Amino acid sequence: MTVTPALSPAVSPEREAQLLSTVPTGLLINGEWRDASDGGTFGVHDPATGKVLATLASATSDDAVAALDAADAVQASWARTAPRDRAEILRRAFDLVTERAEDFALLMTLEMGKPLAEARGEVTYGAEFLRWFSEEAVRDHGRYLTTPEGKNKILVQHKPVGPCLLITPWNFPLAMATRKVAPAVAAGCTMVLKPAKLTPLTAQLFAQTMLDAGLPAGVLNVVPSSSASGISGPLLADPRLRKISFTGSTPVGKRLMADAAQNVLRTSMELGGNAPFIVFDDADLDKAVEGAMAAKMRNMGEACTAANRFLVQESVAAEFTRRFAEAMGALTTGRGTEPGTQVGPLIDGDARDDVHALVSAAVDAGATAVTGGAPVKGAGYFYQPTVLGNVPNGAEILGQEIFGPVAPVTTFATEEDAIRLANASEYGLASYVYSRDFTRLLRVAEQIEFGMVGFNAGVISNAAAPFGGVKHSGLGREGGSEGIAEYTTTQYIGIADPYAN
Repeated sequence: MTVTPALSPAVSPEREAQLLSTVPTGLLINGEWRDASDGGTFGVHDPATGKVLATLASATSDDAVAALDAADAVQASWARTAPRDRAEILRRAFDLVTERAEDFALLMTLEMGKPLAEARGEVTYGAEFLRWFSEEAVRDHGRYLTTPEGKNKILVQHKPVGPCLLITPWNFPLAMATRKVAPAVAAGCTMVLKPAKLTPLTAQLFAQTMLDAGLPAGVLNVVPSSSASGISGPLLADPRLRKISFTGSTPVGKRLMADAAQNVLRTSMELGGNAPFIVFDDADLDKAVEGAMAAKMRNMGEACTAANRFLVQESVAAEFTRRFAEAMGALTTGRGTEPGTQVGPLIDGDARDDVHALVSAAVDAGATAVTGGAPVKGAGYFYQPTVLGNVPNGAEILGQEIFGPVAPVTTFATEEDAIRLANASEYGLASYVYSRDFTRLLRVAEQIEFGMVGFNAGVISNAAAPFGGVKHSGLGREGGSEGIAEYTTTQYIGIADPYAN
């Protein structure tokens, strides 16, 4: 495996510094960037070098309440804004994000570590939520009909749920913000956005882009902070808040749901995953390996949809593992700004250590490191792309979300075994099935306990599709026509029919 040098001739330090100088470092409250009320700050680090990229204002509980004050003050007027006006703001935001694609991509690479090519893909994906929900804003249909007995009319309308708290994770800094902000804007909701403390810079630039697109002051407020509970605690206790949307770990999601229950808030929870990647003996192995690389290595494996367990039918397991390991071992690791880099660093040292602990435990339990299996020496938080063969059922690595470039392969005998092993998890977000038999897809999809299934496809996320899971992977859906419904309430009006007897 090749480790590229620390600095890139393609992206100069001057270009990085110039971009960082344009990113707002304060709190966005009521349309203005300001310091934290206590003057507190926190640093944002480059995971490829460990160096500080920027210092941001760290919001306090008082700042969080001030942000909600601003959101609440304009909620009524924003809800009355014409759907077409909201749609045009989102469309302008889509155009601006697209125009600023290189800035967004480089910023994500600097603060999160993903290679520039992949960051550019996230810009395209994230921007699409702005375009999609600009179109959905004017198509949030209610209905009008006669009751079955013919005595009344039924009028059903959708209303904005009200001020929302949006909490985004560090692994997709742009897409997770657009996936929440866009439907809220489309539905007529105001927001307080809390970006992850590890990667808040992209959200800062995105918020300024929304202002540049014409979003009125107070509709979107952004409170980066070193203390997540300092933001969520007072807001969840405030009766003016009407919804929380959270993407992150299942344990944190459970705590937020418990707190949200006190005010009976609407909740959308996109939590952990443990995606099975099932390869049947009739699969096209070349396509299966290609799909495995896409499903495993997106974001260095730091994705809730990442393939976490490779379940391969016994007769093709050895060949699939060989080809997969060959492809993984050929990847180039390095800083994401460097030409040719395919695998960036993990987000921090703790993440790298957790991944290595899982790999070590699997090897101790009898697995074989076919390729990789160790951290990369030197600066930054890099880990070798790894394929583990002969992983025994029951190994810890098969039950936990790895969140790294590690692929454990285990085997199954029959279709029934594959379904049983796939469902043997508390999680139920994404899953992948490779087979030439379409009827098998239908059988497996009926029985598999996952919110999303990729059939001969390693990447399935799309703004037009409903994203979400079952079991401990969460509640609700983001994207698709279902996405705007998460930010609306349904009101029924019964009208006496003047022509009824």
